[in-house]
Amino acid sequence: MRNIRLTIAYDGTNYCGWQVQPNGTSIQTVVEAAVKKLTSEFVNVLASGRTDSGVHALGQVAHFHTNSPIPCDKLRSGLQRFLPDDIVVRSAEEVPAEFHARYDAVRKRYRYVIHNNRVAIPFLQRYVHRIGKPLDAAAMHAAAQSLLGTHDFRSFESHFPNRSSSVRTVMELNVTRRVGWDLWSPTPGAVAEDGDFICIDIMADGFLYNMVRSITGTLLKVGYGNWPVDKVREILENQTRDHAGATAPPHGLYLVHVDYDRENVVSNSPGDPS
Repeated sequence: MRNIRLTIAYDGTNYCGWQVQPNGTSIQTVVEAAVKKLTSEFVNVLASGRTDSGVHALGQVAHFHTNSPIPCDKLRSGLQRFLPDDIVVRSAEEVPAEFHARYDAVRKRYRYVIHNNRVAIPFLQRYVHRIGKPLDAAAMHAAAQSLLGTHDFRSFESHFPNRSSSVRTVMELNVTRRVGWDLWSPTPGAVAEDGDFICIDIMADGFLYNMVRSITGTLLKVGYGNWPVDKVREILENQTRDHAGATAPPHGLYLVHVDYDRENVVSNSPGDPS
């Protein structure tokens, strides 16, 4: 039995999220159907975490077990033949049997993209949250720094409690103005004080339900000038979702990258690259 790791990018607009749901088509359902068509096997494709309805991914990681002998490069191209254009398998590789896309993840990076301009770009409406009113990105960044470190983030979790613990560690949280951003790259465009795009980049050891979008909605209050910078720290310490900002729309959010310890993702199979 082989264990196959997939790195997948998708436009989440037409899906109810990653996880199988009774009320719509999920990305997981579509990927599992593609595996079935290619290998004639019914498999459970498990991801690093679920993304919600309308949320996009550049580097979602998933895995499944198969008896198929198809080489990994052929698996990637073969699966793509059975997938719609808005779901792309970026890579397929064989990994150790014990690898688990969710439980072995050590860090995840998300990005929320805001187009801060009075004039909309029609081609980007599904991929950015446009805000016409000027935002103070520097104040948003300053406020965000109070969220760095290990905290109980229940103030930024929808429908608490969703997990056994709301404690997470945020390693990075940056708010920057950019002249643009490359959707296909983990790196946004060049920093520019007059840039029309605001990127909120956050890396943590895990995320709660709607955590990034709730943080974004809260930082927007600071960006509008409605709340002072130190309000975000106060909200964190109050430990109640009612005090935080609204949940930002899903279409500006991207799962950018998932990190794993190297020994858990490199296959020991003969002939595989190290």
